[in-house]
Amino acid sequence: MFSLFYGLWKYMFSKTEFHVLILGIDKAGKTTLLEKLKTLYSNLEGLPPDRIVPTVGLNIGRIEASNTKLIFWDLGGQMGLRTIWEKYYEEAHAIVYVIDASCPSRFEDSKSALEKVLRHGDLEGAPLLILANKQDLAGAVSSDELARYLDLKELDERPYMFEAVSAYDGSGIKDSIDWLVDAMGRSKRTETLRIRAGVNGLASA
Repeated sequence: MFSLFYGLWKYMFSKTEFHVLILGIDKAGKTTLLEKLKTLYSNLEGLPPDRIVPTVGLNIGRIEASNTKLIFWDLGGQMGLRTIWEKYYEEAHAIVYVIDASCPSRFEDSKSALEKVLRHGDLEGAPLLILANKQDLAGAVSSDELARYLDLKELDERPYMFEAVSAYDGSGIKDSIDWLVDAMGRSKRTETLRIRAGVNGLASA
């Protein structure tokens, strides 16, 4: 009996927990991504795309992947809401940055917002997953094309990956999450946050 309870306790409390920011300008598909994650990784059925409204403030989603607990913070991307993003930087293990790959006219705004995120000291070393979303739509550019357009200069000191996905049909999402979990597990930032939590007397993962 003891071994059974010990096994359950170990299963429940041995999992690593990561906090992940989902960022991007409005209409990039961040909330659709969050709802699709719930559908793919849990018993919860995410909202269908036609019932999803733009995030005003914060949406939170929790999933488990690769024996890891992931807590996603989906932050509103409207111009007036981007000022609140930095309030969540300090505790984030990683960033998922979502871009509407079917709308090149908004790439410059997406790039500008992302560059500002990457310059912030509170996100130093955080792994970055850039999603070229809406691959289900005609005319969406590939992840390689998006990477060439963004031509980011602030990526040298952090793990990063570009991935083509569709938050609508789910394509590419599981590969992206697999990479993200691995990157966070190897990241120096994860160790830094773990040490900080211990110093502050907070529960670690």
